[in-house]
Amino acid sequence: MTGRYTYSRWDGTQTGFDLEASDLFDEMSDDLLQNGDLRGALRRLMERGATDPNGERMQGLREMRQKLREARQELLDKGDPNGVFQEIADALNDIIDEERHAVEQSVMDAEKSGDQRRAENARNAAMDRNFRMDMLPDDLAGKVRELQSYDFESAEAQQRFEELMDKLRDQLMQQNFEKVSSAMKNTSPEDMQRMKEMMKALNEMIERHNNGEDEKFDEFMQQHGEFFPENPQTFDELMEQIAKQMQAAQDMLNSMSPEQRAQLQELSQMLMQDSDMQDEMNQLSQNMMQMFPGLGQGEGYEMQGQDPMGFDQAMQAMKDLAELDRLEQLMNNPASPQQLAEADMDRVRELMGDDVARSMEKLAKLVKELEREGLIHQKEGRLEVTPKGMRKIGSKSLRDLFSNLSKDKQGQHQQNRFGQGHERTYETKQYEYGDPFNLDLQRTIRNALRRGGQGTPVKLSPEDFEIEQTEHLTRSSTVLMLDASYSMVRDGRWGPAKKVAVALQSLMSSQYPRDYLGVLMFGHVAWEIKADELVEASLTGMQGTNMHHALGQARKMLSRQTGNKQIIMITDGEPTAHITPQGDPWFTYFDGYEAQQLTVEATLREAMRCTKDNIRINTFMLDPDQYLQRFVEQMTAMNGGRAFMTNSDNLGDYVLVDFLDNKRRTSRGGSRAS
Repeated sequence: MTGRYTYSRWDGTQTGFDLEASDLFDEMSDDLLQNGDLRGALRRLMERGATDPNGERMQGLREMRQKLREARQELLDKGDPNGVFQEIADALNDIIDEERHAVEQSVMDAEKSGDQRRAENARNAAMDRNFRMDMLPDDLAGKVRELQSYDFESAEAQQRFEELMDKLRDQLMQQNFEKVSSAMKNTSPEDMQRMKEMMKALNEMIERHNNGEDEKFDEFMQQHGEFFPENPQTFDELMEQIAKQMQAAQDMLNSMSPEQRAQLQELSQMLMQDSDMQDEMNQLSQNMMQMFPGLGQGEGYEMQGQDPMGFDQAMQAMKDLAELDRLEQLMNNPASPQQLAEADMDRVRELMGDDVARSMEKLAKLVKELEREGLIHQKEGRLEVTPKGMRKIGSKSLRDLFSNLSKDKQGQHQQNRFGQGHERTYETKQYEYGDPFNLDLQRTIRNALRRGGQGTPVKLSPEDFEIEQTEHLTRSSTVLMLDASYSMVRDGRWGPAKKVAVALQSLMSSQYPRDYLGVLMFGHVAWEIKADELVEASLTGMQGTNMHHALGQARKMLSRQTGNKQIIMITDGEPTAHITPQGDPWFTYFDGYEAQQLTVEATLREAMRCTKDNIRINTFMLDPDQYLQRFVEQMTAMNGGRAFMTNSDNLGDYVLVDFLDNKRRTSRGGSRAS
């Protein structure tokens, strides 16, 4: 069966393509080249995020934390937990007003009856009731306590008061149950009994755990799983959920004023009469405190809203704020992207939106995706770039540098001289006497048909012959010398210089695989690094610029190679160190002019040895001062190489153009530039 596809016009609402892991790897390649630290590059990518070529944004942790702060402030502005009893308090005041009206009406009815004794008794009773109502405390708990022993005049007011107490009792029970379960919404006698049985079984299960016995978790969930809609899969998950519930309840209490907390405690003591339930709740609190020592600590949240919040609203707000706190801790300097996978993405989406959740999921999977694509791997507990990843970095470096070159610098020009050998250029020319007879049959027959017309047989003439052009199989050997002194790090030149080295390596391995490229780094001494070490090579910022040692090492490396030989040196300072006859490095920067001259002379002598070995030295000076410029002019005049004054921004343009121009000259039979 063939697949069927439908297409629609883009209207801006469709979801675009997600950033691929390889795109994100490209995003951090320059960082990796600059610092040589894969984990550090990953962390910095996580912080800043990334944008794909279509402008689609993957948020970084910096943006996510800003979204989190906005979500937290929105919750803090949502309401006032100190008003959880405001509805009860307002209803209670209405009941008192109704009672006062009933007392006043009772006196009026008694006086209208004409019975003086009845009227006198009514006035005395009214005086007593009004006095007790006048003396009611201002706080809710105090009013409830006094009204529980008050003799109501109004039967309707008394009924309303009893109903109000039932409602308040339900809210208090609900507040206590919320410490354990988010599923308890009713407080009927049957529900209360089931809740009590669940809490008893829960305490018994915790005791079995503490005694090292089988908790019988599955059995507990079969009997009481309805109280835990989050559906925990293990004993530990269940305990963590209950701990979060208890912490949210405590956060709500801590967010109230001390007066409100005192009232809540007093109301609970007055209205909650089930001692067995209280015992189980107290036992559970003790058990949870042993398992989670920090449970219940904290100062709550400074809610700034004006609207009173009910228990349900306040509890949900506390849960949301606590979840945001946990997310913020997770987002603050995670050791690796995998840690973000610990976040509950559904809660992230609910609290901060789809964009944040999608970006966080992408970041959390980044390392696995990069490993799956073979760009990085774990080696002895350390993340490293794979050879495939290094090739990708080299390819990107090459693209970046070539993108800055103008058309006339890319060598796409007709040449007057053509080579011989086996490397096809896919260009042809009319045959001339003396040319190798590498006949391009297709073009030759086409020329004959154009001359003689269609039909068979096709008659060939010498003027129809067209031959293939080929290049010489000339081998080039290059050593790239990278200045690794302190100033290269200090002035931000190390990353661009290393990017050029990686790009050259990529160019040569893909286009000129027969060529040799060696890499040397030099500070107070010089040392060779391998190709697979180049991407993650980093510097400590050593003092000294030992060109003398570097040129000597490069000359030895090239002595083992064939073909045209050259050294490409990238530096930002004159030589300040050399190797003594005893083989020790001598740093002369602070030893005065004469010592400096010894270093310069030693370096020039090594440059002369390179000249005698037909090794050309091409120097790229980054932001040169007069001392470096004067030295390079001396060395270039002696060696016959070339010197360029450049900077970190256009270094790659110069090096690659020079390398390619030199390569074309040697491969097509041209003379080397001096």
